[in-house]
Amino acid sequence: MASVTKTRTAATRLLTAVAVLSGLVLSAAQAHAATPTPPAGESSATATVLPVVDMEATVLAAQIDPRRADSTQTPGAHDSVLAVEQALQARGFLAAQWVDGYFGTSTTTAYAAYQRSLGFSGLDANGLPGVTSLTSLGQGRYTLTRTIGPGAKLQRDGYTVNTRTQNMLTEAERLLGFHLTLDQGSYNPGGDPTSAGTHDGGGVVDINVDGMTSATRNNVALVLRQVGFAAWVRNPTQGNWPWHIHAAAINDTDLATQAQNQTGDYYLGLNGLANHGADDGPRITIQTWEQYQRTH
Repeated sequence: MASVTKTRTAATRLLTAVAVLSGLVLSAAQAHAATPTPPAGESSATATVLPVVDMEATVLAAQIDPRRADSTQTPGAHDSVLAVEQALQARGFLAAQWVDGYFGTSTTTAYAAYQRSLGFSGLDANGLPGVTSLTSLGQGRYTLTRTIGPGAKLQRDGYTVNTRTQNMLTEAERLLGFHLTLDQGSYNPGGDPTSAGTHDGGGVVDINVDGMTSATRNNVALVLRQVGFAAWVRNPTQGNWPWHIHAAAINDTDLATQAQNQTGDYYLGLNGLANHGADDGPRITIQTWEQYQRTH
């Protein structure tokens, strides 16, 4: 009888051990199934989350930073610009010493070279990031958020503008309560020598002010600034032109280099002219069209 009891006890212990072992094997299998599988060729130890590049902030920095007299960085753009510069360095377009989160002239030159390597030329390779080149550059290195673009070209008052500019003008008209008539549009290379190339690309218009009082002209400039234009009332004493309002859409990725310079100067409190005079327009909290849309 004792031997039978011992046999039963041994069997019980064996079954218990088997159950415990089965549980351990099952737990290990469940844990393996719950662990994400890294991309092919990449171990779980090296899998990392890619940085995020804010396109709005990057494009803004590309307009402002090259116009600065020092290396002050555009607020909110450091991490995005740094990721772009690291990608340019990795591809051999930018020296390590310029990878610092400041989108200065060296970064602009490097980015233009990268655009040319993609087959772009002219205004499409002037160093101002566009969504196609920025997406291509970031493959495997960063993800892109807050993408922006000019949209399709269309006609307004007999002049060419892009969809983004048209939408901005339409909103300004809604706020003003009357129609704005253009004297000059965008994509007009060589069309007006007094414009110094600012109208060669997109995002830039001249607005007719015939019949407007001084107060009305200033109010139009104010409203244009509110919706995201760098806008100034121009008078004949400043150049060889009649009274008009000159407006450049901040962060339009089709801006000519000269218009980029104007928007950068606007942020730095200047008048956008060759004399680098103080801004003589109405003062507001500067914002882009996208920033305006998010708050209205």
